Amino acid sequence: MTVVVADTSPLNYLILIEAIGILPRLYGRVVIPAEVLNELMNEGAPRPVSDWAMKLPEWVEVRSAPLTYDAALSLLDPGEKCAILLAQLEAEVLLLMDEAAGRLEASRRGIPNTGTVGVLRAASIAGLVDLPSALARLVATNFRISKQLLDGLIAEDAARGRQRKE
Repeated sequence: MTVVVADTSPLNYLILIEAIGILPRLYGRVVIPAEVLNELMNEGAPRPVSDWAMKLPEWVEVRSAPLTYDAALSLLDPGEKCAILLAQLEAEVLLLMDEAAGRLEASRRGIPNTGTVGVLRAASIAGLVDLPSALARLVATNFRISKQLLDGLIAEDAARGRQRKE
């Protein structure tokens, strides 16, 4: 069974666009390091995010990451570093992370990963979310996505919709 480990950013944005409920429907349980929980409850976190983190749903499991120094992770923030360290402990894992440097390091370590947009795409394929409206809510936040990627996702979703009708 695949273990899903999440960093702060995908949780933050899925909460802000009111799509956090797709995670248990897609993956069942989600594991987060204690450092991610701390980041979600940080005083700088948006109010809906900190409120959610203070009352974690039962499908979220908080785990302690191994205490180890890893020079390759030294430039990442604590949540990203600990999410990668936790993901390394699992035989079958999917890491949810938006940070490019963290995803690159995870890939270098052979850890499959995706970000907020990948989660939304998977949810759309599974029929759990309307992708164009979810992406519109996402770009209304401070999430950064290229227009080219955004347009490509919407075109792909439209093509999938046409195929379903045929």
